[in-house]
Amino acid sequence: MSTASTDPLIGRILDDRYVVRSRIARGGMATVYVATDKRLERRVAVKVMHDHLAEDNAFKRRFDQEARSAARLSHPNVVNVYDQGEDAELAYLVMEYLPGITLRDLLKSQGSLTADQTLEISEAVLSGLAAAHNEKIVHRDLKPENILLADDGRIKLSDFGLARAASANTTTGQALLGTIAYLSPELVTKGLADERSDIYAFGIVMYEMLTGVQPFVGEQPMQIAYQHANEDVPLPSAVTTTSTPELDRLVRWATQRDPAHRPTDAKMLLDELRHVRSGASINPSSAFTTVMPPLDFPTSTTTVIHPTPPVEPAPLAQVAPAPQPPSSIDSIRVTTARRRRQGALTLGIVLATALALGVTGWWFGAGPGSLIAIPNVVNKEVSTAQSELAALDLSVTTNKCPSLTVPVGSVTEMKPAAGTRVAHDSDVIICESTGPRLLPVPELVGLDKDAAITAITEAEFVFGSVTEEKFTPDSPRGTVLAAVDADGNTLGAQLNEQETINLVVSAGQIPAVAGLTLDRAAAALADAGLVYDPTQNIETYSSTVAQGIVIALTRVGDVVHTGDALGLEVSRGPELFEVPDVTGKSIKDAMSTIAAAGFKAETSVPELFWGVATVSETTPQAGDMVEKGTTITLTFAGS
Repeated sequence: MSTASTDPLIGRILDDRYVVRSRIARGGMATVYVATDKRLERRVAVKVMHDHLAEDNAFKRRFDQEARSAARLSHPNVVNVYDQGEDAELAYLVMEYLPGITLRDLLKSQGSLTADQTLEISEAVLSGLAAAHNEKIVHRDLKPENILLADDGRIKLSDFGLARAASANTTTGQALLGTIAYLSPELVTKGLADERSDIYAFGIVMYEMLTGVQPFVGEQPMQIAYQHANEDVPLPSAVTTTSTPELDRLVRWATQRDPAHRPTDAKMLLDELRHVRSGASINPSSAFTTVMPPLDFPTSTTTVIHPTPPVEPAPLAQVAPAPQPPSSIDSIRVTTARRRRQGALTLGIVLATALALGVTGWWFGAGPGSLIAIPNVVNKEVSTAQSELAALDLSVTTNKCPSLTVPVGSVTEMKPAAGTRVAHDSDVIICESTGPRLLPVPELVGLDKDAAITAITEAEFVFGSVTEEKFTPDSPRGTVLAAVDADGNTLGAQLNEQETINLVVSAGQIPAVAGLTLDRAAAALADAGLVYDPTQNIETYSSTVAQGIVIALTRVGDVVHTGDALGLEVSRGPELFEVPDVTGKSIKDAMSTIAAAGFKAETSVPELFWGVATVSETTPQAGDMVEKGTTITLTFAGS
C-alpha cells in the first residue's frame, strides 16, 4: 500500500500553488504536510484541518482565528506563517518548513541537558513566547514536541494550534485540549488559562530539560492532573546535579500552583533568565521577591494561606490579573480558627479526590475499562515493532509504504498513533518502508529551461542546476539539450522521487565570423559569451579571402561552451611564387620548366616549331611573383 493511496492529499495541488509532497505529522485537529510552493519555488509546511471537522463552524472559526493570531507574530523564535486559505472543502495554513528535530527528540536521545543547553534553549523559547504574550496570545500547548531545533541551529516555538487571544473567553471543555503533563493547576481545577498558564508549562519543560524526566507521572491522566493541582513541583537539584540554585529558583517561580505567584508573562521570566545567563545571581529587587518564594517555602502539607481549590466546575470567566500576594506580616496574623477550617476543608478535598481516584484507577487499571498505551515503533525495524506490539496483546497489520526518510524495512508510520490507549487485541496498522517511490522522468529535451524546471517539480523531483551551457548549430538559446544526474550521467526512464535533476542547455548558435575583420569578429564572440584569444589565431593563404579578413574559427567541429576561449583563422591573401627565367630556351623546354613551377604556359608558335623556336621573353616577366596556376605567355625570337 502506498502513501498516496492512504492519504489522498499527497500529490494534490492546493489553490493551484502548493504541491503536497508528504505527510509530517497528524494531530488532534489537523495534519501537517511538506509541500512545494510553485510560485516561490520553496518548501513549506501546510497544516490542513481534518475533514470531519470541516462542517463544525465553531471549530472552523477557531482554526481561522489561529491563522490570524499566528500571522500577527513575526519573531525569529516563532515559526513563520506565510498564508491561509481554503481549497474546496479543505481549510489550510501555510507555515515555514524547518528540517531538524524537536526538543522531545533531543531529550529522548540525550536524556537530560546541561545547564548551558537548558539556558540557551529556554532563552530562545521565552523570547518567542514573550512576543506572543505581547500580542495577548496564549499558546496553551507548550511542550517539548512544539519546540523545534532546526538543522541550521535556529530554535523556534511552533504550533499555536491551541492558542487563544488572552482577552477571549475559554470554555472548560476546551481547557483540557493541552497535554496533561504540562497543564497548570488552574486549567485542571477551573478550566481557565492566561499567559501564566504558559509560564507553568514552560517551567515543567525547563524541569524536564534539566532532569530528563517529568516531575509528575501516573498510570492515569487523572492521577497526573491531581498532582499538578495539589503538589509542588520538586526542585531539579533533588534529581540531578546539573541544576544550580539559580535554575532551581527559576523553575520553582514558574511552577507556583497559585498563578498570582508566577511571573505575569514570558517577558518577566525571560528578563530574569537572561540575568542568570549573564553570570549574575537572581535579581534581588523587590518587584521580583514579592512573587518569587525562597527555596524553603512551606510545602502543600503545611500551607494554609492559599488552599488548593476544590476540583469542580467553575464559572467560565477569564483568570483574573495577578494580584499582589499577602505580605509576611499579613500571613502571620491569620487566626488559628481559620487555619483549622481551611485544614479541614483541604483534608475533605483530598479524601474525596482520593476516593474518586481509587474507583477510577480500578475501572481503568484492572476493571472493564483497562486500556493499553501503544508504544512508539516508528523508525524501528518491522520485526522488532511486530514483537513489541504482540507482546502487549495487540494485533498487527503490516502494509508497504514508500518513504523518503525511513530506511527500507523500518516502520514509517503507525495507526493509531503512539501513546493512544486501546483495548486488548486491538489492531495496530504499521507501514513498512519500501524506500522512495520510483517515478517516471518527464521528457525534458527540447523544452525551454523554465518549462523544464516546472516539469521537474511537478513530477516530484528536485531541480539542481544548469551544469553546462554549450553552443549548438540549430538549438535556440535556453533549450534543454540533456537531463543528467549529479555525476553528469544521462537519466534513465525512472528515478527515485525527490532526486536531483540537472540540465544541459543550449547557449545558442556560435556567431558567424567568416568575412569579418579581426576587430568585428572579436566583438561578435564577446557578445555571445565567448572569449577571443589571439594566441590561438592561425594565418592561412587564401586566393578567395582578402588579407586580414577572418576565414573561420580555429575550433570548428569542437563542442564549445559559454566562456570558452577561441582563436580565429585569418587570411594572408593568396600565396605567390616567382616566375622562372626561360629566355633562350626552346619553347618546348620552356613549357616543361613553367609547368614544373606550377604555372600554365601559352604561345602563338605552332607546336610544329616548338623544338626550334627559342623564347625571347615571358609575360609576366621572369622574377615576377604570381599565384600558382597563373598563365605565362611565351614570345619567341623574331616574332
